[in-house]
Amino acid sequence: MITDTAMLRTADTGTTIMADGIGDPALYRLLAWLSPSYPVGAFAYSHGLEWAVEDGRIADEATLQAWIMDIVSVGAGWSDAVLFAQAYDAAGDALRLATVNDLAVALAPSEERQLETTAQGNAFLKTTLDAWPWTGCRETAGLLAPDVAYPVAVAISAAGHGIAKAQSLHTYMHAVAANLVSAGVRLIPLGQTSGQRIIAALEGVVAFTARTALSAGIERVGGIAMLSDIAAMKHETQYTRLFRS
Repeated sequence: MITDTAMLRTADTGTTIMADGIGDPALYRLLAWLSPSYPVGAFAYSHGLEWAVEDGRIADEATLQAWIMDIVSVGAGWSDAVLFAQAYDAAGDALRLATVNDLAVALAPSEERQLETTAQGNAFLKTTLDAWPWTGCRETAGLLAPDVAYPVAVAISAAGHGIAKAQSLHTYMHAVAANLVSAGVRLIPLGQTSGQRIIAALEGVVAFTARTALSAGIERVGGIAMLSDIAAMKHETQYTRLFRS
């Protein structure tokens, strides 16, 4: 039986958070927001994977897994995790939040990479404001106009609903990894079972990245997955493209 002291309940949204985990309403929202069906257009972006496949650098399950592992642990995935944590903590501080968002948008290493984060961020925030509003959400969104980075949009929504930072960030990073796997499965192509093996193999690195980013300072933003950034730049002039990045 759950006692009152084992639960935290937010006044604005009614979300119940378990002291030793995550409550059903919070879990429900994270699953909804970060599912492939949430209308952010994530399926249209490959994060440069399309060029890497055409170039032959990604050709099978093993090379796709290694590429995504690097993105998550030492590439844009890591930077997004830090920016997510920073945005979550800054949700009640207008100036700090705007600064984090400006940095997130400015750090995109290519035009397509910037489109990838802002198009998804803007779409996520618009849908969430309409379907899952919280007190002060429109004022917060106004601070970030005209563009909001995707990790910032998800972070402030989670904070606004009183959903724990650790669980929110972990779920976000899983969604990032899963979307990259989905793009790779379609591009190489691979079977769905191969895709699931990759997601299973990424469990540890996703968890470690999310956990480490929770307490990382803003100065930790940055990565060394340079070939991934080059792939995003090369994709801009790729002759035949299925994806927007």
